[in-house]
Amino acid sequence: MESPIRVEHVWKSYGNTPAVCGLNLNVPPQSVYGFLGPNGAGKSTTIRMILGLQRPDRGTICLFGRPLERERTSLLRRIGSLVESPSLYSHLTGRENLEVHRRLLGVSKRLIDDALATVDLTSAADRLVRHYSSGMKQRLGLAQALLGEPELLVLDEPTNELDPAGIHAVRSLVQSLPSRRGVTVFLSSHLLSEVEQMATHLAIISQGRVMFEGTREELHQRSKQQIIVEVDQPERAYALLSRFCRTVARDGNILRIGPDSQCEPAQINSLLVKEGVAVSRLTAQHPTLEDLFLELTGSPAAEKEYAAQ
Repeated sequence: MESPIRVEHVWKSYGNTPAVCGLNLNVPPQSVYGFLGPNGAGKSTTIRMILGLQRPDRGTICLFGRPLERERTSLLRRIGSLVESPSLYSHLTGRENLEVHRRLLGVSKRLIDDALATVDLTSAADRLVRHYSSGMKQRLGLAQALLGEPELLVLDEPTNELDPAGIHAVRSLVQSLPSRRGVTVFLSSHLLSEVEQMATHLAIISQGRVMFEGTREELHQRSKQQIIVEVDQPERAYALLSRFCRTVARDGNILRIGPDSQCEPAQINSLLVKEGVAVSRLTAQHPTLEDLFLELTGSPAAEKEYAAQ
Protein backbone atom coordinates (compact mmCIF):
# COMPACT_ATOMS: atom_id res chain seq x y z
CA MET A 1 0.00 0.00 0.00
CA GLU A 2 1.17 3.51 -0.81
CA SER A 3 2.01 5.84 2.07
CA PRO A 4 -1.04 8.07 2.73
CA ILE A 5 1.31 11.01 3.36
CA ARG A 6 4.84 11.44 2.07
CA VAL A 7 6.56 14.78 2.54
CA GLU A 8 9.91 15.19 0.77
CA HIS A 9 12.37 18.05 1.31
CA VAL A 10 9.60 20.59 1.94
CA TRP A 11 10.45 24.20 2.78
CA LYS A 12 8.05 26.97 3.76
CA SER A 13 8.76 30.51 4.95
CA TYR A 14 6.67 33.52 5.87
CA GLY A 15 8.66 36.47 4.61
CA ASN A 16 12.12 36.01 6.07
CA THR A 17 10.90 33.66 8.80
CA PRO A 18 11.38 29.95 8.06
CA ALA A 19 8.53 27.71 9.29
CA VAL A 20 9.47 24.36 7.76
CA CYS A 21 13.03 23.52 6.74
CA GLY A 22 13.65 20.52 4.49
CA LEU A 23 10.89 18.47 6.15
CA ASN A 24 10.63 14.74 5.40
CA LEU A 25 7.73 12.57 6.66
CA ASN A 26 6.52 9.11 5.70
CA VAL A 27 3.21 7.99 7.25
CA PRO A 28 2.57 4.21 7.19
CA PRO A 29 -0.87 3.00 6.04
CA GLN A 30 -3.45 2.28 8.76
CA SER A 31 -1.25 3.73 11.49
CA VAL A 32 -2.03 6.30 14.17
CA TYR A 33 0.77 8.76 13.46
CA GLY A 34 1.50 11.24 16.25
CA PHE A 35 2.92 14.55 15.02
CA LEU A 36 4.60 16.42 17.88
CA GLY A 37 6.59 19.57 18.39
CA PRO A 38 6.75 22.67 20.60
CA ASN A 39 4.83 25.83 19.75
CA GLY A 40 6.25 27.40 16.61
CA ALA A 41 7.88 24.15 15.44
CA GLY A 42 5.96 24.12 12.15
CA LYS A 43 3.16 21.65 12.96
CA SER A 44 0.26 23.85 11.87
CA THR A 45 2.06 24.94 8.72
CA THR A 46 2.71 21.30 7.82
CA ILE A 47 -0.94 20.36 8.39
CA ARG A 48 -2.15 23.27 6.25
CA MET A 49 0.15 22.15 3.43
CA ILE A 50 -1.01 18.52 3.70
CA LEU A 51 -4.64 19.70 3.48
CA GLY A 52 -3.86 21.84 0.43
CA LEU A 53 -4.56 25.11 2.27
CA GLN A 54 -1.02 26.36 1.63
CA ARG A 55 1.63 25.48 -0.91
CA PRO A 56 5.25 24.71 -0.02
CA ASP A 57 7.93 27.05 -1.33
CA ARG A 58 9.75 23.98 -2.60
CA GLY A 59 9.67 20.23 -2.10
CA THR A 60 6.98 17.63 -2.76
CA ILE A 61 3.90 16.44 -0.88
CA CYS A 62 2.35 13.18 -2.08
CA LEU A 63 -0.92 11.71 -0.83
CA PHE A 64 -1.57 8.02 -1.53
CA GLY A 65 1.46 8.03 -3.82
CA ARG A 66 0.14 10.89 -6.00
CA PRO A 67 1.47 14.49 -6.11
CA LEU A 68 -0.86 16.84 -4.23
CA GLU A 69 -0.02 19.85 -6.39
CA ARG A 70 -1.22 18.15 -9.61
CA GLU A 71 -4.20 16.15 -8.28
CA ARG A 72 -5.37 18.30 -5.37
CA THR A 73 -9.15 17.99 -5.79
CA SER A 74 -9.32 14.22 -6.27
CA LEU A 75 -6.84 13.51 -3.47
CA LEU A 76 -8.53 15.78 -0.90
CA ARG A 77 -11.80 13.87 -1.45
CA ARG A 78 -10.06 10.90 0.19
CA ILE A 79 -9.27 12.87 3.36
CA GLY A 80 -11.35 13.79 6.41
CA SER A 81 -10.15 16.39 8.90
CA LEU A 82 -10.96 17.88 12.29
CA VAL A 83 -8.95 20.91 13.36
CA GLU A 84 -9.54 21.69 17.05
CA SER A 85 -13.28 22.34 17.60
CA PRO A 86 -15.81 21.19 14.96
CA SER A 87 -18.17 23.65 13.24
CA LEU A 88 -21.66 22.59 14.30
CA TYR A 89 -25.17 24.06 14.20
CA SER A 90 -26.32 24.05 17.83
CA HIS A 91 -30.01 24.49 16.89
CA LEU A 92 -29.96 21.26 14.84
CA THR A 93 -29.75 17.68 16.04
CA GLY A 94 -26.65 15.57 15.61
CA ARG A 95 -28.25 13.71 12.72
CA GLU A 96 -29.35 16.96 11.04
CA ASN A 97 -25.79 18.32 11.30
CA LEU A 98 -24.51 15.23 9.52
CA GLU A 99 -27.25 15.55 6.90
CA VAL A 100 -26.04 19.08 6.06
CA HIS A 101 -22.50 17.80 5.71
CA ARG A 102 -23.66 14.75 3.71
CA ARG A 103 -25.36 16.95 1.12
CA LEU A 104 -22.19 19.01 0.72
CA LEU A 105 -20.20 15.82 0.13
CA GLY A 106 -22.87 14.22 -2.06
CA VAL A 107 -22.60 10.81 -0.35
CA SER A 108 -25.21 8.17 0.52
CA LYS A 109 -27.62 8.72 3.46
CA ARG A 110 -26.70 5.33 4.90
CA LEU A 111 -23.28 6.72 5.81
CA ILE A 112 -24.88 8.93 8.50
CA ASP A 113 -25.90 5.88 10.54
CA ASP A 114 -22.49 4.29 10.00
CA ALA A 115 -20.69 7.43 11.22
CA LEU A 116 -22.97 7.80 14.25
CA ALA A 117 -22.37 4.17 15.22
CA THR A 118 -18.60 4.55 14.85
CA VAL A 119 -18.49 7.47 17.31
CA ASP A 120 -21.12 5.92 19.64
CA LEU A 121 -23.70 8.68 19.18
CA THR A 122 -26.60 6.64 17.75
CA SER A 123 -28.71 7.04 20.90
CA ALA A 124 -28.11 10.83 20.97
CA ALA A 125 -28.49 11.40 17.22
CA ASP A 126 -31.88 13.14 17.49
CA ARG A 127 -30.99 15.45 20.39
CA LEU A 128 -30.19 19.11 19.75
CA VAL A 129 -26.45 19.71 19.64
CA ARG A 130 -26.81 22.56 22.15
CA HIS A 131 -27.50 19.86 24.74
CA TYR A 132 -24.39 17.84 23.87
CA SER A 133 -21.38 17.76 26.19
CA SER A 134 -18.01 18.95 24.83
CA GLY A 135 -16.92 15.36 24.34
CA MET A 136 -20.10 14.51 22.40
CA LYS A 137 -19.60 17.55 20.16
CA GLN A 138 -16.05 16.48 19.46
CA ARG A 139 -17.21 12.96 18.57
CA LEU A 140 -19.87 14.45 16.29
CA GLY A 141 -17.08 16.42 14.62
CA LEU A 142 -15.23 13.14 14.11
CA ALA A 143 -18.42 11.66 12.63
CA GLN A 144 -18.48 14.58 10.15
CA ALA A 145 -14.86 13.89 9.25
CA LEU A 146 -15.64 10.19 8.71
CA LEU A 147 -18.82 10.78 6.70
CA GLY A 148 -17.16 10.62 3.29
CA GLU A 149 -15.48 7.30 4.17
CA PRO A 150 -11.98 8.85 4.08
CA GLU A 151 -8.82 6.77 3.82
CA LEU A 152 -6.89 9.39 5.81
CA LEU A 153 -8.06 11.35 8.85
CA VAL A 154 -6.11 14.49 9.86
CA LEU A 155 -6.74 15.56 13.46
CA ASP A 156 -5.26 18.72 14.98
CA GLU A 157 -5.72 18.88 18.78
CA PRO A 158 -8.80 16.61 18.81
CA THR A 159 -8.94 16.51 22.63
CA ASN A 160 -8.51 20.27 23.11
CA GLU A 161 -10.67 21.67 25.98
CA LEU A 162 -12.11 18.26 26.85
CA ASP A 163 -12.46 16.92 30.40
CA PRO A 164 -10.82 13.57 31.32
CA ALA A 165 -13.93 11.57 30.35
CA GLY A 166 -14.07 13.29 26.95
CA ILE A 167 -10.35 12.75 26.38
CA HIS A 168 -10.74 9.04 27.18
CA ALA A 169 -13.68 8.67 24.78
CA VAL A 170 -11.87 10.38 21.89
CA ARG A 171 -8.67 8.43 22.62
CA SER A 172 -10.50 5.09 22.50
CA LEU A 173 -12.23 6.08 19.27
CA VAL A 174 -9.01 7.19 17.54
CA GLN A 175 -7.20 4.00 18.59
CA SER A 176 -9.97 1.87 17.06
CA LEU A 177 -10.25 3.63 13.69
CA PRO A 178 -7.49 1.80 11.76
CA SER A 179 -8.97 -1.62 12.58
CA ARG A 180 -12.66 -0.60 12.44
CA ARG A 181 -12.60 1.65 9.39
CA GLY A 182 -9.22 0.96 7.73
CA VAL A 183 -8.35 4.64 8.24
CA THR A 184 -4.88 6.11 8.68
CA VAL A 185 -4.89 8.79 11.42
CA PHE A 186 -2.48 11.75 11.35
CA LEU A 187 -2.71 13.25 14.84
CA SER A 188 -1.23 16.47 16.21
CA SER A 189 -1.60 17.20 19.93
CA HIS A 190 0.20 18.87 22.85
CA LEU A 191 -0.99 16.18 25.32
CA LEU A 192 2.10 14.01 25.15
CA SER A 193 0.96 11.09 27.28
CA GLU A 194 -2.31 10.91 25.32
CA VAL A 195 -0.38 10.69 22.05
CA GLU A 196 1.88 8.05 23.60
CA GLN A 197 -1.18 5.90 24.35
CA MET A 198 -2.79 6.42 20.93
CA ALA A 199 0.04 6.53 18.41
CA THR A 200 1.71 3.58 16.74
CA HIS A 201 4.23 5.88 15.03
CA LEU A 202 5.65 9.27 15.98
CA ALA A 203 7.37 12.24 14.42
CA ILE A 204 8.92 14.98 16.56
CA ILE A 205 9.83 18.27 14.90
CA SER A 206 11.65 21.30 16.23
CA GLN A 207 12.30 24.58 14.40
CA GLY A 208 10.78 23.12 11.25
CA ARG A 209 13.06 20.06 11.16
CA VAL A 210 12.39 16.40 11.95
CA MET A 211 14.26 15.30 15.09
CA PHE A 212 12.79 11.79 15.09
CA GLU A 213 10.46 9.62 13.03
CA GLY A 214 9.60 6.00 13.76
CA THR A 215 7.65 3.69 16.06
CA ARG A 216 7.20 4.28 19.79
CA GLU A 217 9.56 1.37 20.47
CA GLU A 218 12.26 2.86 18.24
CA LEU A 219 11.97 6.17 20.07
CA HIS A 220 12.36 4.55 23.49
CA GLN A 221 15.37 2.58 22.28
CA ARG A 222 17.19 5.87 21.65
CA SER A 223 17.46 6.53 25.38
CA LYS A 224 18.65 3.98 27.88
CA GLN A 225 17.06 3.33 31.23
CA GLN A 226 17.98 5.11 34.44
CA ILE A 227 18.50 2.88 37.48
CA ILE A 228 17.00 3.87 40.86
CA VAL A 229 18.43 2.27 44.03
CA GLU A 230 17.22 2.76 47.61
CA VAL A 231 19.69 1.65 50.30
CA ASP A 232 20.29 1.78 54.06
CA GLN A 233 23.82 3.23 53.75
CA PRO A 234 23.60 5.85 51.02
CA GLU A 235 27.02 7.45 51.59
CA ARG A 236 28.82 4.12 51.41
CA ALA A 237 26.74 3.01 48.43
CA TYR A 238 27.49 6.28 46.63
CA ALA A 239 31.24 5.82 47.17
CA LEU A 240 31.09 2.22 45.91
CA LEU A 241 29.00 2.91 42.83
CA SER A 242 30.99 6.00 41.86
CA ARG A 243 33.99 3.74 41.18
CA PHE A 244 32.13 1.73 38.55
CA CYS A 245 29.30 3.91 37.22
CA ARG A 246 29.99 7.13 35.34
CA THR A 247 26.97 9.11 36.56
CA VAL A 248 25.63 8.66 40.09
CA ALA A 249 23.40 11.18 41.91
CA ARG A 250 22.28 10.95 45.53
CA ASP A 251 18.99 12.15 47.01
CA GLY A 252 18.64 11.02 50.63
CA ASN A 253 18.59 7.22 50.68
CA ILE A 254 18.00 7.06 46.91
CA LEU A 255 20.76 6.83 44.30
CA ARG A 256 20.17 7.46 40.59
CA ILE A 257 22.54 5.86 38.10
CA GLY A 258 22.48 7.64 34.74
CA PRO A 259 21.93 5.94 31.37
CA ASP A 260 25.52 6.68 30.29
CA SER A 261 27.01 4.58 33.10
CA GLN A 262 26.91 1.16 31.34
CA CYS A 263 25.98 -0.50 34.65
CA GLU A 264 23.39 -3.28 34.74
CA PRO A 265 20.87 -3.60 37.61
CA ALA A 266 22.09 -7.10 38.50
CA GLN A 267 25.71 -5.90 38.74
CA ILE A 268 24.71 -2.98 40.97
CA ASN A 269 22.68 -5.17 43.30
CA SER A 270 25.45 -7.80 43.53
CA LEU A 271 28.11 -5.18 44.31
CA LEU A 272 26.11 -3.49 47.08
CA VAL A 273 24.96 -6.71 48.76
CA LYS A 274 28.49 -8.12 48.65
CA GLU A 275 29.73 -5.03 50.48
CA GLY A 276 27.03 -5.30 53.16
CA VAL A 277 24.73 -2.55 51.87
CA ALA A 278 21.03 -3.49 52.14
CA VAL A 279 19.03 -2.74 48.99
CA SER A 280 15.35 -2.06 49.69
CA ARG A 281 14.43 -1.01 46.14
CA LEU A 282 16.06 -1.31 42.73
CA THR A 283 14.15 -0.34 39.59
CA ALA A 284 15.00 0.40 35.97
CA GLN A 285 13.18 3.59 34.99
CA HIS A 286 12.50 4.12 31.29
CA PRO A 287 12.13 7.68 29.97
CA THR A 288 8.59 8.89 29.26
CA LEU A 289 7.57 10.42 25.95
CA GLU A 290 7.80 13.82 27.65
CA ASP A 291 11.41 13.10 28.70
CA LEU A 292 12.32 12.11 25.14
CA PHE A 293 10.43 15.08 23.69
CA LEU A 294 12.39 17.49 25.89
CA GLU A 295 15.64 15.72 25.05
CA LEU A 296 15.04 16.06 21.31
CA THR A 297 13.58 19.57 21.21
CA GLY A 298 15.11 21.27 24.24
CA SER A 299 11.64 22.72 24.84
CA PRO A 300 9.61 22.84 28.06
CA ALA A 301 6.40 20.82 27.96
CA ALA A 302 3.69 22.86 26.25
CA GLU A 303 0.85 22.44 28.71
CA LYS A 304 -0.16 20.24 31.61
CA GLU A 305 -2.70 17.58 30.91
CA TYR A 306 -6.27 18.35 31.87
CA ALA A 307 -6.37 15.07 33.77
CA ALA A 308 -3.68 16.38 36.11
CA GLN A 309 -5.50 19.61 36.91
